[in-house]
Amino acid sequence: MNLRQIRQFVAVAEELHFGRAAERLHMTQPPLSQSIQALERDLGIRLFERTRRSVRLTAVGAEWLAHARRVLETADALPAVARQLAAGQLGRLRISFVSTADYSVLPAILGRYRAAYPDVEIKLTEATSDRQIEALLGEDVDVGFVIAPPPASLHRMLTYRPILQERLVAAVPRQWIEEGREGFGGKTLQPDIFFSAPLILFPRSSAPVFHDLVSAYFYAHGAPFSVFQEAIQMQTIIGLVASGLGVALVPESMTRLQRVGAAYLPLAGNVPEIETGLIWREKGKSAALENFLSVTGEMSVRLQTERPFHR
Repeated sequence: MNLRQIRQFVAVAEELHFGRAAERLHMTQPPLSQSIQALERDLGIRLFERTRRSVRLTAVGAEWLAHARRVLETADALPAVARQLAAGQLGRLRISFVSTADYSVLPAILGRYRAAYPDVEIKLTEATSDRQIEALLGEDVDVGFVIAPPPASLHRMLTYRPILQERLVAAVPRQWIEEGREGFGGKTLQPDIFFSAPLILFPRSSAPVFHDLVSAYFYAHGAPFSVFQEAIQMQTIIGLVASGLGVALVPESMTRLQRVGAAYLPLAGNVPEIETGLIWREKGKSAALENFLSVTGEMSVRLQTERPFHR
């Protein structure tokens, strides 16, 4: 059985006349009759009741007609589907992201991409940067939003593009401000006050770049570096700050996360900056990914100029 035979069956079923069906198919009647007979032999089922004066569908043939039409509709759509896939208008895009991207670059980029390519299926996965790199190399993810990896550590199969550079700010318990705790009442926080408070931070194993950025900030000021409490999600870290457990350094975009009990203060002096970017496999990238990278490139300048900070 092939598509040609299915088209012939549908033509005969709709015309209920081999002569008219043959004319519609631009062929002669004998080859059409032979093709339908061969189809019935292959299926082991009679599709038509034939007499010298009439042709009518059997009960099975009548039921099969709807299925045959659906097959033809799908087949007719295949060329357009292929063109849409090649243009990145259809397909699937698997995106991973660090938790901080959900408060900075991800919503705007995803919204723009969805508006431009609504028929592309998107699968989102939250993961730390190191896990994303593993997933990319294993071809389980197409593109990821990560904290900028050190250039020397970037695998040769992967390409990285910066999107957003933002400074770190202090997340502090709001109660400390309301109580007038020394050093926490101003519009900015002095580094020595921050260094003297219990620090909440990612474990280095899950976020080595961020961890090293924070420790380097302490060392640059001659402050002893120690972590009071570890957590692997930025939202959890801010939740611990809100409970009064300690302070944290967070990307400025995280100020969009308003948690009861937590407040954000800019730090005085030179403050570390953190970079978020895209990472992907260059080899074999799909048209859908090409379009996503294009949308991201167009939006990166605007995203860089938006300053979300509020106390």
